[in-house]
Amino acid sequence: MSPDDQISLNTPTTRTTRTRKDKGKAPTAEDLAKKHKEISVAEFFERNKHILGFDSLNRALLTAVKEGVDNALDVCEETHILPDIRVSVRKEDNGTGDIFQLVIEDNGPGIIKKQIPQVFGKLLYGSRFHEIRQSRGQQGIGISAAVLYGQLTTGKPTRIMSKTLSSETAEVMDISIDTQKNRPVSTNEDKIVWRNEDGVPKSSGTRLEIHLKGRYVRGKQSIYEYIRSTAIVNPHARIVLTEPDGTETVFERATEHLPESTVAIKPHPAGLEIGILMKMLNSTQEKTMERFLRKEFCRVSQRIAEQILEMAEVRTEASPKRLKRQDVENIIRAIPGVSIMEPPTDCLSPIGEALVRKGLRKEIHAEFTSSAIRKPLAHSGNPFQIEVGVCYGSGSSEDQVTILRFAIRVPLLFQQGACVMTRAVESINWRPYGLDQRGGRGIPRGPVVFLIHVASTNIPFTSEAKEAVADIEEIRNEIVRALRICARKMGLHIKRKSKRKVHQAKLTLIEEILPEINRKTSRNLGFPMPDVSRVVGEIMDSYMFTSSLEYDDRRSRYLARISVSNYTGTKKKFRLMVEIPEGALVQRVDPAPASIEDDLIIWSMPEIPSGEERSLTFELLGLAKGDIDECALYQKGLNEKYVFGAELPPEREEADRITVRKGS
Repeated sequence: MSPDDQISLNTPTTRTTRTRKDKGKAPTAEDLAKKHKEISVAEFFERNKHILGFDSLNRALLTAVKEGVDNALDVCEETHILPDIRVSVRKEDNGTGDIFQLVIEDNGPGIIKKQIPQVFGKLLYGSRFHEIRQSRGQQGIGISAAVLYGQLTTGKPTRIMSKTLSSETAEVMDISIDTQKNRPVSTNEDKIVWRNEDGVPKSSGTRLEIHLKGRYVRGKQSIYEYIRSTAIVNPHARIVLTEPDGTETVFERATEHLPESTVAIKPHPAGLEIGILMKMLNSTQEKTMERFLRKEFCRVSQRIAEQILEMAEVRTEASPKRLKRQDVENIIRAIPGVSIMEPPTDCLSPIGEALVRKGLRKEIHAEFTSSAIRKPLAHSGNPFQIEVGVCYGSGSSEDQVTILRFAIRVPLLFQQGACVMTRAVESINWRPYGLDQRGGRGIPRGPVVFLIHVASTNIPFTSEAKEAVADIEEIRNEIVRALRICARKMGLHIKRKSKRKVHQAKLTLIEEILPEINRKTSRNLGFPMPDVSRVVGEIMDSYMFTSSLEYDDRRSRYLARISVSNYTGTKKKFRLMVEIPEGALVQRVDPAPASIEDDLIIWSMPEIPSGEERSLTFELLGLAKGDIDECALYQKGLNEKYVFGAELPPEREEADRITVRKGS
């Protein structure tokens, strides 16, 4: 062996010395430079599809459905169209059983021909990325990522059909993605007359057909559960799901009213980072710093701009493009020291308390439903708002409660343990509210469904798959506050139900036994039967409050009736209060109340003789059938130990109170 062919392993250093001429030569910087090349975003996601939620067969199919439905809902809402969406999942006979045909069709405005390839065949292409307002899809990745996944797993393009109102025919084309250049490739283009299932020409809409590898599952984390959850927080949408076995489920809309349109806002200075500010300074058309701050940000008046610049020691006439880095840092440090209003909230689209309850009642059968909405706040300059709904009486008391998590009206089905919503539920001691919770911490047990919705212009997701919201303290605190509002109402319902059951059983027993004793004793002694109502009252020794609600379909209003029975041996004056549901108009109150204040009808009740009953009635307008379950009753002046069916007025935060219109 020649010296050039030898490989020495016994050198004093830890590095192996190689002397073979054609093998083992260390690459030079020039060699490494030849390997460097740019990769497109499509190539990146081609190799890292798990980042977008395509990491398993069942999640891949669900993610594709989610992206298609989210797009359909967004575009319908933007163009003020009540969404009518059809989702069909059909298994293809390919020998393996893991290839599916997914079809999603909407009644939106359609897409013009030249935009179809860009929307479905180019990643990071969208219309909402640069707008600060609430929308489901902002990154321009979702639906094109589903197209890419289908292309990777089946080799087939995605077929798109779209028709606009101005066109008599629908555009049809097959879309695939050139991953090296991140650009769409369209083939088999055609025009057809698009008809619906009844043979009627379709006015507008979009239909996509994707062939992809996946697994269809039932139960939790399934397409059915996703569609059902979507229907709860989007009660204005009608969605039809056809499963692989042919089962068709129609999720009807619960309201004909679309959500309020969101308005794009400018960035808020709070939480601004130096790199973003420098980018804005370089791209602005404004000539002075004072005008830059006023025109490029929201909630910045001339006075606020002057205060920021004064604290930063920057001239108001300074040119934004010529600002030094030190000046930019001084501005960043000065902003927190100036009192600036929170961002405007017309960029958000909350569901609303009434629609949260209506959506829950439509899909979940429960004996009690409550909801709460917090006032909007901001995190790092981004407005957010929390909504919570609670259903009691669905499921088993031995099971863990069900947590339905939503962000910008989109269900989150995976990574529950990593989500701020779950951690907010776990942080509350639920035992005082009537739920079982071992050790006073963790997810409680009981027949309860929690709905938690975070509305924001920028949700802080834990990953690009958008499956969990990061544990941000401000968001978690607001969720906890909203949950406590609903928990107090639920706890009162559970308490009333338990006391009413015990009291009713006792009353039934006495009313059955005592008259029989009275009758037999009077017959044996030969005396007339005395009135034993006072004796019943002395035995029961309580005031009994009951309420009932009846909906009048003809007049579209609720008739509420409240009964107060005195089962004590004495009579007392007291105040009776009934909580008015949100959005309700009170009319025809009999007897006339002492006052209607904030969200309460208040009566000054006269003395009720022992053994007698008093009734009160009123009507509620402005509510749809099923909007409320029961009347919340409160009393003041009676010993709560002897009261069943009414509670002492709770100590409520100002934010918990509801302002409604008052009727006659």
